[in-house]
Amino acid sequence: MSNNFKMIAKTLYGLEDVLAKELVQLGAMNVSKGNRLVSFEGDKGFMYKANLSLRTALRILKPIYDFRARNEETLYSIIKKFDWERFMRVDDTFYIESTIFSDHFKHSQYVALKMKDAIVDRFREIHNRRPSIDKDHPNVRLFIHIDRDKVSISLDSSGDSLHKRGYRFATNIAPMNEVLAAGSILLSGWTGDQDFLDPMCGSGTIPIEAAMIACNIPPNINRKEFGFEKWSDWDEDLFEVIEESVLKKIKELNVSIIGYDKSPSAIQKAKENTRNANLSDFISYKNIDFFKTNKDKPEKSLHMVFNPPYGERIAINMEEFYSNLGDTLKQSYPSTNSWFITSNLEAIKHVGLKPSRKIKLFSGKLEGRLVKYEMYAGTKKVHKRKEES
Repeated sequence: MSNNFKMIAKTLYGLEDVLAKELVQLGAMNVSKGNRLVSFEGDKGFMYKANLSLRTALRILKPIYDFRARNEETLYSIIKKFDWERFMRVDDTFYIESTIFSDHFKHSQYVALKMKDAIVDRFREIHNRRPSIDKDHPNVRLFIHIDRDKVSISLDSSGDSLHKRGYRFATNIAPMNEVLAAGSILLSGWTGDQDFLDPMCGSGTIPIEAAMIACNIPPNINRKEFGFEKWSDWDEDLFEVIEESVLKKIKELNVSIIGYDKSPSAIQKAKENTRNANLSDFISYKNIDFFKTNKDKPEKSLHMVFNPPYGERIAINMEEFYSNLGDTLKQSYPSTNSWFITSNLEAIKHVGLKPSRKIKLFSGKLEGRLVKYEMYAGTKKVHKRKEES
């Protein structure tokens, strides 16, 4: 009999295709894309592997209960009847998060409260005791999702969001989400076969994620804990086997990965985070203003992914900054594929170059674009004639 079960990997808007591809490559079954999520099937070992290895997943949920309800009384009654003892002990702590898309239920916090009451009342009636709520470090984290009258309750196998890799302790004013960084690199098509530059590296998130992609290092290998480690069916021996198997697939780095930043404190933080990720031998940093640089190897292909400031949390003269960005790329970086993500859609107009691709993404609640600029050695027309000859 198969031990596979359904799981849901949550992600950021725009990264669904990348996450689905990751899951297929990892060996997931019945992969299906949704909005900011990808559903799939696998066994317990694959759940451990997915948490360790997926670069663009925010968390891995295990659905345990689906039903229909149109009001709070029905919701409470059905949840109270569920056999919660299969997943929780009376001494456990728990926490509930909710997402609501329904005319029948108006307030997500109230739905979470009703669910909490139902669970607590069940335990109190059976055991004369009740599990406690712990928002920060619960033994069991639960998600309730309501779409119209369809209710789905899931266990969160990840614990803290998977973007918290465990290497980033030093940050700047506007640190980039690690999942968004990895997703941007993967969307750019970089696979570790060209030299890589982040010309505005901040605390080093993009170079670190790039190094892990190039070397096939599991992104969450540095995390101290996953949610499933607190479950009653936690299998430490199986986890160690999975961990050893993914570590065996690490590759050597055959290209250079470099980060620039004009802020000395940013470079210091980037180096510290890189040490935490055990990647100091793979990434080099330089304290320099990108606008004053030239490409080190003009004849060699270069891949660039970065997250420039966009005026939201770091004050800049937007028009001047993005104009300088375009001029630097055009004049000093031939044979370069340059990708950057910005939430300032107006800023793109001031680059002075026509992007060859635009991909819609979200950074938190901010809508952004991942844009690509192709810099040729010589003019584009000359480059095309060479390809045709």
